[in-house]
Amino acid sequence: MKKNTLFVTIVILLAVVVVGPLIYFILLGAPANFSDPSIKEHPTNWMGMMYTGGLLVPILIGLSIMVVTFVIERWLSLQKAKGRKDLDEFLRKSGKFLDEKNLDAVMDLCDQQKGSVANILRAGVSRFKGIQSSQSLSQEEKIEEVKKSLDEVTMLETPLMEQNLVILSTIASIATMVGLLGTVIGMIKAFAALGSSGGGAAASQLSIAISEALFNTALGIGTAILAIIFYNFYTTKVDKFMYMIDEASLNLLESLKTRFASTTA
Repeated sequence: MKKNTLFVTIVILLAVVVVGPLIYFILLGAPANFSDPSIKEHPTNWMGMMYTGGLLVPILIGLSIMVVTFVIERWLSLQKAKGRKDLDEFLRKSGKFLDEKNLDAVMDLCDQQKGSVANILRAGVSRFKGIQSSQSLSQEEKIEEVKKSLDEVTMLETPLMEQNLVILSTIASIATMVGLLGTVIGMIKAFAALGSSGGGAAASQLSIAISEALFNTALGIGTAILAIIFYNFYTTKVDKFMYMIDEASLNLLESLKTRFASTTA
C-alpha cells in the first residue's frame, strides 16, 4: 500500500505540476501558434486556441495525463492478476486435477499460472495438505480451516485489483468541476470586456474570453468521459475476477468435502 501511495503521489505531482504546465507553456504557447507572438493573441491553430483557455488548461491536461496513466496501470495490474495463461483453462485443469485427487498437480499448476486466482487456490490446497493427515480435526473442521485460508488470501488479493479505481472516479468529478470553473471565469471575462467597452467590446477580447470558457468545458468533460468509461470497464473486470475467485474457492471446498471425504474422516 505504501508503494502504491508513493506511486500515486508521484503521478499527481508529475502530471499536474510538471508535465501539464510544460505542455501548456512550451507546446501550446509556442510563438508559431500565434499571429502576434509578443502578446500571444490571435491564435493561428487549435494549439494556440487551447492556450488562450487560461491557466486552468494545464491542470486539465494534467488530469488527462493522470487518467491515461492509471488506465495503463490498471490494465497491467489486472493482467498480472489474471495470470500467465487463460483463466478459464486454468480453472478447468485445476478442477480436473481435483477430481483425480492430485493436490500436488493443482499446486504446480497454480505456481505456473500465478495471478490472484491461482494464489488463492494454492493457499487453500496448501492449507488442506498441511492438515489432511491430522487426527485432531474432524472433516468439517478441516474444511473450515481451508475456508478461512481462502478468505484470508482473498482479502489480501482483492484490494490489489481494486486499488486506484477510486482515483479514476474522483478525476471524473474533479475534471468536470475544473472545466465548469474555467467556463465561469471565461464568461466573467467576456462580460467584463463588454462592460468596460460600453457594449462594444473588441472582437479579440470577446473571442479570448469565450475561447477560455469553451476549451475548459471541452477538456473537463472529455477527461471526465474518459475516466468514467474506464472506471466502469475496470469495475466490470474486477467483478468478473471476483466471480472466478468465488467459483474456484467453492469448487475447491466441494471437492474436498466429497472426493476427499474418506481421507479426512
